[in-house]
Amino acid sequence: MTVPLFDSVPGFDQPIAVLKHCHDKIRKQLATLQNLLAYLPQQGNTIAAQQAAKAVLQYFNKAAHLHHDDEEQDLMPMLQATASGADAALLATLVPEILADHQRMDQAWSTLRPQLDAIATGASTELSVDGVNAYVDAYHAHMSKEEGQLAPMAKRLFSARQMEQLGTAMQRRRGIAPEAAPAADPAAALAAMRTDYLHSSLSEADVLADPIAQFQKWFDEALKAQVGEPNAMTLSTVGPEGKPSSRIVLIKQFDQHGFTWYTNYNSEKGQQLQDNPNAALLFFWRELERQVRIEGTVVKTSAAESDEYFNVRPLQSRLAAIASQQSAPIASRAALEANFDAVAAAAGEAPPRPEHWGGYRLQPERIEFWQGRRSRFHDRIVFVRGADGAWRMERLQP
Repeated sequence: MTVPLFDSVPGFDQPIAVLKHCHDKIRKQLATLQNLLAYLPQQGNTIAAQQAAKAVLQYFNKAAHLHHDDEEQDLMPMLQATASGADAALLATLVPEILADHQRMDQAWSTLRPQLDAIATGASTELSVDGVNAYVDAYHAHMSKEEGQLAPMAKRLFSARQMEQLGTAMQRRRGIAPEAAPAADPAAALAAMRTDYLHSSLSEADVLADPIAQFQKWFDEALKAQVGEPNAMTLSTVGPEGKPSSRIVLIKQFDQHGFTWYTNYNSEKGQQLQDNPNAALLFFWRELERQVRIEGTVVKTSAAESDEYFNVRPLQSRLAAIASQQSAPIASRAALEANFDAVAAAAGEAPPRPEHWGGYRLQPERIEFWQGRRSRFHDRIVFVRGADGAWRMERLQP
């Protein structure tokens, strides 16, 4: 029988085994932390104590957080998208518990870390007995929960493709490039690019009866998920020759009256809206695998509304709105900045809103909520406003 010199480390083609291996490393660092707790009162802050503190700090400052991100951003969302029946019911209880565990352990670590920093630099021997014991006990209970319930479920439910997806995400989180595939024809590679959407689902029972309230719900969830610029939306308008034009703008208000943004009335989009008030908005929240499509007619906000918003903008933004003839050609960046400097010199601290700048409000007639699903079999729920002003809801095929 041959005995290996070193413990074998699983590859990312076995992502659940990698997560278990992370737990084993966590247990070793927790043991080091407990040994340090017993060592310091007897031996003091020796070189060995400083090295032990540095090892614990190095692991829990970085590697442990990557492990938590593996679970929060990939493993658990994939399980929630895949599980059904008793598995889904268990996850409904287990996932909030695990997320709460992570928060509690992060808080406990924020107390221990300054103490370990001081030990690592030789400045202190203080290490909280209660803090260490609570941290160690919490981690052991947490890992037992994951190894006893979460990992077995993933092994049972995940397909080979899902295991590959999880392993690839874990590699990228650590800055490890997945193994390169053989060179392919660029056109074929582009055609083959796809991501399977796994995060959530959308049923008629999930959707609120009022589409504005449903939009508020999804917008709040995008904020909570820290989606990048959740208020960014694509605005599509139509030119005089019937050609569409799109650009990103930022929503500043939404309510039962519509969806509001602010811009230069003389810009290309302003001129197009003057000729044709029909427009469309698109929100895409990649992190939640969701999009919302909104179609309707656009009207200008009142001068009072435009004044109110203009006056709360940062001064530099107000000056830029005055100085720029948006969408009009200009000779150079230097000329653009010269215009700004001239306006800044003359405007003072409270420049009034220029007549050419103000708000638009899209009054919605159609709102579609799109939730990405596996195999491009997406969920699409659409609301259409009738002549009586009431909303009618129906499901669309993907």
